[in-house]
Amino acid sequence: MMRAARRWLPLALLLLVVLAVAALAAVSPEVVRRRMVLALVDLVAVVGLYVFAGNSGVLPFGHAGFMAIGAYTSGLLTIPAPMKAMFLPALWPWLQQTQWPAWAGPPAGGVVAALAALIVGPPLMGLSGISASIATFALLVIVYTVVGNWSDVTGGQQSLMGLPLSTSLAPALVWACVALVVAYAYQESRSALALRASREDEAAARATGVHVRRERLVAFVLSALLSGIAGALLGHLAGTLRADSFYIDLTFLIVAMLVIGGMRSLTGAVLGTLSIALVTELLRLAEAGVPVAGTLLRAPAGLGDALLALAMLLVLLFRPSGLSGGRELGG
Repeated sequence: MMRAARRWLPLALLLLVVLAVAALAAVSPEVVRRRMVLALVDLVAVVGLYVFAGNSGVLPFGHAGFMAIGAYTSGLLTIPAPMKAMFLPALWPWLQQTQWPAWAGPPAGGVVAALAALIVGPPLMGLSGISASIATFALLVIVYTVVGNWSDVTGGQQSLMGLPLSTSLAPALVWACVALVVAYAYQESRSALALRASREDEAAARATGVHVRRERLVAFVLSALLSGIAGALLGHLAGTLRADSFYIDLTFLIVAMLVIGGMRSLTGAVLGTLSIALVTELLRLAEAGVPVAGTLLRAPAGLGDALLALAMLLVLLFRPSGLSGGRELGG
């Protein structure tokens, strides 16, 4: 019984951190609460990335593409029919007349993203190392190109407006907890154990009967499911969708959060997300200006991105296992 309790201790502590952060946001100004909601959405995305990258050892650069699939799927299903008729007059009639409740959008977006991963995953899962990373980046470019040019369905390079603003603090917190539960349950499964064995020594894992491509595909599909949900939540937070919102900047952000926190532990995913969210908010305030002795001092524009890149570089140089050291809380 004590061993079982220790197994669930990391998850309990991670959920406690999320609840504590949400409680803090509840008594903060509106702008801080909104930033906290965004941090929880980022947490869903980073945990989704961890499910595949942390267990397989392969760092993908295409998960923002799955976020785009989830966001546009949710948007097309939940935007009011009159608005779709206005902004997407050439949209298929059956989809133009469809209007789902806002709460159903994120699960639908996650399922469609998972199906996309199931279709494109089999050939990609046979790759390892830098080849796999480049292939997933190519997947991101393909999704970005399709979304940015399929004007009849996505609006192309124009903003797709009218998404219900349903991502508030409570739904974001619920989905963050769901993502943590799913990720922790998966990493304790037999499939994830086999996948981590291939991460440490792929040849030895294959020799002992581990079907590496199959186990990677399972993690890839589950990871895409969470990423699609995160993309839908992000869309329902902003109320508008643009292809550029799901490209290089978002990819760099979620990868940096995972790497800085520690790619090989769920604790690292949470630490990286919350620490970067906090630093980003402080830098935003600094760029907005801080009054000192009657003078408004402003940090240079773009300082946040530069410091984020510097932090990622320093972590890779001096602490490759990230802030968590690759360990779970209590481990």
